[in-house]
Amino acid sequence: MSRNENRLGSEHSGAEAPQQDQKSILDFVLPTEFVDLPSQGKFYPKGHPLHNQDNVEIRYMTAKDTDILTSKSLLKKGVAVDRMLQSILVDKAIKVDDLLVGDKNALIVAARISGFGDEYATKVTCPNCGNVASHTFNLGEMEILEPDDDIEVSESGTFKVVLPKTGVEAECRLLKGQDEKELLKISEKRKKLSLPDELLTSQYKLFIVSLNGETDRGLVEKFVDLMPAFDASFLRKMYNRAVPNIDMKQDFTCSECDHEASIDLPFSAEFFWPE
Repeated sequence: MSRNENRLGSEHSGAEAPQQDQKSILDFVLPTEFVDLPSQGKFYPKGHPLHNQDNVEIRYMTAKDTDILTSKSLLKKGVAVDRMLQSILVDKAIKVDDLLVGDKNALIVAARISGFGDEYATKVTCPNCGNVASHTFNLGEMEILEPDDDIEVSESGTFKVVLPKTGVEAECRLLKGQDEKELLKISEKRKKLSLPDELLTSQYKLFIVSLNGETDRGLVEKFVDLMPAFDASFLRKMYNRAVPNIDMKQDFTCSECDHEASIDLPFSAEFFWPE
């Protein structure tokens, strides 16, 4: 909830000078709100500004922030949303690239609600008949998905998984916003070279911190390439159980075939640029 929404400047009488009246128009404090972090700060290492913090303060979006979202140069670079998020974070010691993916998603949704409201109207495709229709998501109803209770998180924000086939203990961390950018660069580079995509192994190489205590990156990358498929599948399942996020799914009923399903909220162009 906003803590400053009623904090306007004191009223001025009509008898005062025009410059005083003009000043009063701008003499207010922008509302802010505290956004609950899906991670509850548990996966940030000691020393990080969000270590063990269960929420973060943001201010409401302004007209200037919408300029950031519509900047052609920033959109071309793919950094418009990140720049906007950095702008609205109250604590400037927090960097968007260092946010866990789930926490970043929570901030994106909260920022969108503050700027354009709870309702998000967009086009969705029925998974049963393929019909494309309009659907309105209620962003205010999105819930937090917490990590499974048996995931033990260290002070450095990592957790350990013993792989069933090799018996190797893998220490893992959660992916951050910067990691998403790195994965995109790797994918684009391989595409330019006409090489097959290696999204899964690239993710493993990023989120595995150590193997049986060994932190050498060359060793980690070689192990990932040779890791039995059974271990790779198990590691992926354990990672997904550890990831805190917001629930992107909402109920949907097709107007054409009456099929009922739970569909993912699409981050399409309309999300920050509603008609």
